[in-house]
Amino acid sequence: MEFRQVSLTYPGPPPVTALRPCELVVGKGEFITIVGPSGSGKSTFLNVAGLLDAPTGGSYLLDGIDTAGLRDGDRTALRGRRIGFVFQSFHLLPHRSATENVMLSMVYSAVPRAERRARARASLERVGLGHRVDALPGRLSGGERQRVAIARALAGRPSLLLCDEPTGNLDSDNAESVLGLLAELHASGMTIVVITHDAEVAARGERTVTIRDGVLSEPARVG
Repeated sequence: MEFRQVSLTYPGPPPVTALRPCELVVGKGEFITIVGPSGSGKSTFLNVAGLLDAPTGGSYLLDGIDTAGLRDGDRTALRGRRIGFVFQSFHLLPHRSATENVMLSMVYSAVPRAERRARARASLERVGLGHRVDALPGRLSGGERQRVAIARALAGRPSLLLCDEPTGNLDSDNAESVLGLLAELHASGMTIVVITHDAEVAARGERTVTIRDGVLSEPARVG
């Protein structure tokens, strides 16, 4: 993913500039973390990077595709094919099994109906939940529920995994388990961007980008 002077201003009155002109390049297979205090622009960054909001300035390239000129339908299709989301609150349907929750992520994609269950189970196996495929979310620990959410994000075989405070609702043991899984996914070649306010989580990335007052910045390189 590449930001070229990307900015976002919400219309007023008065207009609100949530993201100021930013430059950022994330290479294939990188694991970076985005840190910043509450109100710094992390959510706006996520919305733009995840193709949920279109920037009002600059260009955002995803896998070399300039997303600025895409129509809403094309933007939605690209998001479904290329981006997997993991959120702090899991967003699992309580009366659906782990497998069914993962399958639901493929309803609006090009995955044939007949393949969805097999792909969902394979995705759950990948995150270490092959033994919990039929469990309801209420029967799972917080860490297991987040693993289901990660499996759901992976089922579409995205090129980019966007994680918004993925350990925010977990105790230290479950948080460590989820961070270990993200490290495994990164080692397998997945491109991962984690948005967090936790310095310990941020330290797991290959590099950390700070956002404050809508401005992205990286520490100066030494040498």
